[in-house]
Amino acid sequence: MYQQLRQLPIATQIEELTKELVAINSINGTHGEGKIIEFIYEKMQAFPYYHENPSFLWTTNVKHDPIGRKNLFAFVKSPKETKKTIIYHAHLDTVDIEDYGHLKEFAFSPSKLEEFFKISEGNADVKKDAQSGDWMFGRGAVDMKSGAAVHIANIHYFAHHLEQLEGNLLLILNGGEESEHDGIIDALDELSRLKIEQELDFLMAINTDFTTPLYGGDPHRYIYTGVAGKLLPSFYIYGREVHVGDTLSGIDPNYIAAKITERIHNNLAMTEQIAGETILPPTCLYQRDTKESYTVQTASISQIYFNYFLYEESPDLVVEKLKSVTQQACTEAEQYLQLQYEKYVERSNVPKSPLSWHIEVVTYDELISYLNEKGIQTELIITDILKKNTGKELRQQSFAIVDALQKADPEHKPRVVLFFAPPFLPHNYLKENVVRDQVLKQTISQVVDEMASETGEQFQVKRFFPYLADGSFLSIHATQEELHALLNNFPKWETLYPLPFEKIKTLDIPSVTMGVYGKDGHKWTERVYKPYSFGVLPKLIQQTTRALFKSNL
Repeated sequence: MYQQLRQLPIATQIEELTKELVAINSINGTHGEGKIIEFIYEKMQAFPYYHENPSFLWTTNVKHDPIGRKNLFAFVKSPKETKKTIIYHAHLDTVDIEDYGHLKEFAFSPSKLEEFFKISEGNADVKKDAQSGDWMFGRGAVDMKSGAAVHIANIHYFAHHLEQLEGNLLLILNGGEESEHDGIIDALDELSRLKIEQELDFLMAINTDFTTPLYGGDPHRYIYTGVAGKLLPSFYIYGREVHVGDTLSGIDPNYIAAKITERIHNNLAMTEQIAGETILPPTCLYQRDTKESYTVQTASISQIYFNYFLYEESPDLVVEKLKSVTQQACTEAEQYLQLQYEKYVERSNVPKSPLSWHIEVVTYDELISYLNEKGIQTELIITDILKKNTGKELRQQSFAIVDALQKADPEHKPRVVLFFAPPFLPHNYLKENVVRDQVLKQTISQVVDEMASETGEQFQVKRFFPYLADGSFLSIHATQEELHALLNNFPKWETLYPLPFEKIKTLDIPSVTMGVYGKDGHKWTERVYKPYSFGVLPKLIQQTTRALFKSNL
């Protein structure tokens, strides 16, 4: 097997390995996430380097994981005495295949899908790509089993060309990226162990997650020197329920939710302004009330949460911004409800009642302080709710905590509670005023320019990978004070989402995305462009690796 692999050009090695990986069902949340790691482990054991150095290839079990996820680590030691180490990392899990519809049975078969799309009349661009022979289709083909294959092939290359390594390499392959990022978070323990026991100096991590055109006809191949973070701002809205026959005296939480969503969802005014970067606005991911069946009573509670990308801003600024926007939305709703009631009184010629439609806006931290001042044992309430909701979806556990606290308030005020729910992804980017980051950026830019001249590719280096990625968990830039605004408003984070903040701060590893190139990630037409991804990209990463080790880092 090894001799056959060595004799193949690296592009062919990557293509064949990608096909093998795509053929393995490793949908997020299934046992396939563990099985694909076992497959790669057995394959890499056949490399002479790991046959001679078996301790340099190992797997770890993701702790407390119900489906048996594993992380794979492969170390290549430089023949020189050095602690300098570059990390290659990639995830092996994929999203589901329901979008393939009648083609579900072929979702893991690149050849079957290519044959189908060659004659399909549904999408001219997809058909053209299939007929060209330059694209590989299949779930995970671009996101991101081809990226993992690139790293494995490069590990194989450098293990056979140790004389080119002036530093060490560490490959990390994991699952869990498409949901809670369990794999990379668990891998932090192993990275910390290696940093301490082996005294490794992690210069940078290279992620091969997929890159894609940013607009129609976009000719660029993008390199991203950082990755955006993510918050999940959540809103628990407690109104005043009434019979529909008395609707004007109530406060409908669904109406309040709609006003908040109107001000936040896809609102570019809420986003950071960073020239030349793809900055995405907040997106509503969940909005519903808690009524379980039909009645003619209005809802009393509504719940919403948003995907909120974090680029350079700190979490404390986001809390201030979101609270201000929510207060504006509630004031507008209050004024509207007051006006409608006054019109009703005028038209119906009925006596005016002293009603209030005021909705209080508080953060989770403010609610806790308010209840504690009233002598309410909030910690006991939270502990009891966690016991009763064990096994529930994390976001729903968070809402259950806030619900119990709100209902413990004897005044039962109409209220919006702003808090954060899992997951939280730190932002990880190169800073202009940090010498290490300056050297990294300069080295990467130089290598990219050289590759552009050599290959004719049109590269463009940007600061922020426009999608979520595991590289977020390798560094954290927020100060302890800036984090407090997040953590104090994150219900029981140490239980529901125990992110090791101090460990991440200590590791402080920049993560650059030099990704495979393709189209339609997370769609049934997902496909990876072979000439660049299997031919140009591995050489780009090799050259970057050599250049970084020769730099002044």
